[in-house]
Amino acid sequence: MSSLPKPSKEEAKNAVKILLRFIGEDPEREGLIKTPERVINSYEEMFCGYDKNAEEILDTKFYDTSNFQDYVLLKDIYFKSFCEHHLLPIIGKVDVAYVPNGYIVGISKLARIVDIFAGRLQIQEKMTVQIAETLQKYLNPLGVAVRISASHSCMTMRGVLQKNVIMDTMHYTGMFANNGTYRQEFLNLVSCKS
Repeated sequence: MSSLPKPSKEEAKNAVKILLRFIGEDPEREGLIKTPERVINSYEEMFCGYDKNAEEILDTKFYDTSNFQDYVLLKDIYFKSFCEHHLLPIIGKVDVAYVPNGYIVGISKLARIVDIFAGRLQIQEKMTVQIAETLQKYLNPLGVAVRISASHSCMTMRGVLQKNVIMDTMHYTGMFANNGTYRQEFLNLVSCKS
């Protein structure tokens, strides 16, 4: 990702102390003494996507599919990420479909690919493309469809203060990109309630 050297944990904790002072707090008061450590630990957890490898996750494939030729659809994959513009939460769901080309992967792998890209600073449009193009690259399917529906805290907690606003983004490859019928069927399936 970054070519810059990674700061030490101590440097990161000092940065949190500076931010606490910036908002008018005293980082040495009782309730905040351990806050820098907690923030850094939570950042390591929430931004773990930088340390994960999509190719390794998608490496195990299953070839015995009884000649399955339709598409695989996994709906409502919950995710939480952070917007790269304000470092505020993006929370939503991802729908993923792909048409296998001779083999499949375990469905948990689709959720793990979502987790990789959600575990990085993001904009929703880019994340939608990253998920679809990664599946296309490592699974070589006949096509991929991805839709993300999410609420952005940069819209709900600050700025325009719009409640209940949901942003939808879609990206298609292969037969989904080339055939409107497949796209419409995908959108119909992900829009209907289970």
